Amino acid sequence: MTEDALIAAAQVSKAWPFEEARKLVKRFPQGKPDGSPVLFETGYGPSGLPHIGTFQEVLRTTLVRRAYETLTGGAPTRLVAFSDDMDGLRKVPDNVPNQGLLTAYLGHPLSRIPDPFNTYESFAHHNNAKLREFLDRFAFDYEFVSASDRYNSGGFDDALRGVLRNYQAIMDIMLPTLREERRKTYSPVLPVSPKTHQVLQVPIEVVDAEAGLIAFEDHGEMVEHCIFGGQAKLQWKVDWAMRWVALGVDYEMCGKDLTDSVRESGKIARALGGRPPEGLIYELFLDENGEKISKSKGNGLTIDQWLTYGSEESLGFYLFRDPKSAKSLHVGVVPRAVDEYWQFREKLASQPIEQQLGNPVWHLLRANGDTHGAGDTLPVTYGLLLNLVGVLGASATREQVWSYLANYVSDARPEAHPELDVLVTSALAYNRDFVAPTLQRRKPVGTEGAALAALDAELAKAAADAPADVLQNMVYEIGKNPDFGFENLRDWFKALYECLLGSAQGPRMGSFIALYGVANTRALIAEALAE
Repeated sequence: MTEDALIAAAQVSKAWPFEEARKLVKRFPQGKPDGSPVLFETGYGPSGLPHIGTFQEVLRTTLVRRAYETLTGGAPTRLVAFSDDMDGLRKVPDNVPNQGLLTAYLGHPLSRIPDPFNTYESFAHHNNAKLREFLDRFAFDYEFVSASDRYNSGGFDDALRGVLRNYQAIMDIMLPTLREERRKTYSPVLPVSPKTHQVLQVPIEVVDAEAGLIAFEDHGEMVEHCIFGGQAKLQWKVDWAMRWVALGVDYEMCGKDLTDSVRESGKIARALGGRPPEGLIYELFLDENGEKISKSKGNGLTIDQWLTYGSEESLGFYLFRDPKSAKSLHVGVVPRAVDEYWQFREKLASQPIEQQLGNPVWHLLRANGDTHGAGDTLPVTYGLLLNLVGVLGASATREQVWSYLANYVSDARPEAHPELDVLVTSALAYNRDFVAPTLQRRKPVGTEGAALAALDAELAKAAADAPADVLQNMVYEIGKNPDFGFENLRDWFKALYECLLGSAQGPRMGSFIALYGVANTRALIAEALAE
């Protein structure tokens, strides 16, 4: 496939990363005129530990970045992961230790609060490190930028002058959006108190914009104060706009809870003489109860949890799907995401280019420059692994699972199938934590017992190494036998799953029998039929 053919297909692709990238192509058809990189940004508020909602923004932005590079034939780009760590701590997160320590620092900039985990120089440094750890694990090509570093070093001083010069224009944008009570105290600039070192929410007066001087009341005393060098920060929407202008951000996406912020920050960016970036407003993730996930509540699925029960690739696959639709984010979605990822990966190599560009795996493989892996297959589905481990019980081991895989997989060694080995470990953890505690096989009812006995009789005639499709046909024939009275095959398979596996859903039974073994399956049937 030539580069011209790829670009031509990308220009009409309906995959959302290309639709987003085409917004930027209108702005910079061949990159920026001066040759500087097109700047993509993601933001992180380090008031709590990073969660998948944080990670997804970096991933999705990277997908748009790579799509833009494809459309422009390789125009230079940069990705900045920006941490808002100058924010004052407004609430102590529920999911961190040393709550009393943090309570004593309410209102202080996050980067000037001791680390409750006692591992880094501040709470923000701890949370920033956790974010970078995970992004590095996925080998994202990004640059980390800290608000505190920029404010403290004077890197934002010129931009702060611009805010003070345009103070009234910014107030004219913001005040109509606020409640009457809030208007009385609102200020675009939040000075850091020389007395308490807290970020103050107080009205200010601009004394000298060029010198950065403001006046405000600090605990009963009127003071003049220079806002340069980390002695103040900006109110959220003003801060966002200032950052767009100061850094030259060309693309940034955000959740729909920031829809108003995008509009107002865009107006402020224009007042500062800049141009708001292009961007996508995505739907939020929900927990299993349908509530928005939150860093402070810790009610979502953490990054580590997903990687305990699933694979890195499956996480990316789940996050790729339609960003404008709300998604539930809990452990129950992991197994399906794993298997669907591999289904799409297997299809990729044989698809024409137009279909490849709509395949999530094409985008995920290119996210970090990897063009290998298309067409790869997994010899055993994750769902089948979970069924096997469920039958083996909570005490099953990795070695035990691999001994069963020898019935089904050629060269069944972890070293020969490293990606499958990752899923063996994940399946053991998933079974231990979520399946085994609730697993309950039921007794057969009605003619189900006779059907199971008939299956046992057929299995008694089968070879120990009978192939999965032969075993599947055997199961089908019994389910279709009118003597057993199943209205449809679905009822027969449901009985097999519930009586033999203790689950309402399950795998192709022929594949399961081949994996678990004919003799072992007959033993399962005997247990189900026993009084």
